[in-house]
Amino acid sequence: QVQLVESGGGLVQAGGSLRLSCAASGIIFSLNGMDWYRQAPGNQRELVASITVIGSTVYTDSVKGRFTISRDNTKNTVYLQMNSLKPEDTAVYYCHTKGLTPTSYGMDYWGKGTLVTVSS
Repeated sequence: QVQLVESGGGLVQAGGSLRLSCAASGIIFSLNGMDWYRQAPGNQRELVASITVIGSTVYTDSVKGRFTISRDNTKNTVYLQMNSLKPEDTAVYYCHTKGLTPTSYGMDYWGKGTLVTVSS
């Protein structure tokens, strides 16, 4: 059973920093690309950052230079370091990956999310 458990959200003032963590189980973590998405109230869920199995990263334009995605395969954990936070970064942040086994190939797996609130 695949489980993704996010942590690290909270309330922070604009300009501050937070580090989100996502602990994965039920997958061979080192073989999975991992993503962070976010969803603000009234908005669609959007991709924030992705990291491949070899550590290549991609970011949405609005977070480039401020957020850093990383992974620790020894801990089955992916991180999102968020600096210079802005009120518009306020959202629920979700960890995501896709299934790779013959029975789960292409299936989307999501965590329950962690709320980040940035006050102005």
